[in-house]
Amino acid sequence: MATREDLLDAALGVLNRQPTATMGEIATAVGSSRATLHRHFSSREALIAEIALRAVERWELTQEQAGIREASETMDAATIQAALTELLRQYALDAADFGIVLTDDFAASAPELTERALAIVEREVEFYAQAQRVGVLRSDLPARWIADVVYGLMVSARESMRWGNVPRRDLSDLVVSTFFAGVGR
Repeated sequence: MATREDLLDAALGVLNRQPTATMGEIATAVGSSRATLHRHFSSREALIAEIALRAVERWELTQEQAGIREASETMDAATIQAALTELLRQYALDAADFGIVLTDDFAASAPELTERALAIVEREVEFYAQAQRVGVLRSDLPARWIADVVYGLMVSARESMRWGNVPRRDLSDLVVSTFFAGVGR
């Protein structure tokens, strides 16, 4: 019998491929009954909220592992560039894994996650502003615009994976090179 985690993993895969899938379609695709799926998640919104929570946790971990706070404190352009490159590489993989959360209206408005999601964005904006101050990123762009550009790249990464346009192994390099070609110095 599938565990809650198994169902979440399988549902995430289904929703990344078919964002409008119903609970019945998800249950069929994951090899479970609709009743079993509903025992774990009372509604599609509850399922999406659980997936969104996982995504937020992953994005927080990605920022931590990329070391954006520590890099910002150094005021060293090479250190900030390395942290930014790692952040973008991992965000691309996160987008491939949790893409549904990037574009699902319910996930974007889940009240219990909004505060955490805003904190993630704020850390990013501060990091991009620091990267601008040390000359890693263009200074003629608002730091919030840079955050929006990264978001757009993540949606593009998700869609490219969804439609099979880009192999997963190439995704991070494409995101990084595209980003720096547009907003790098």
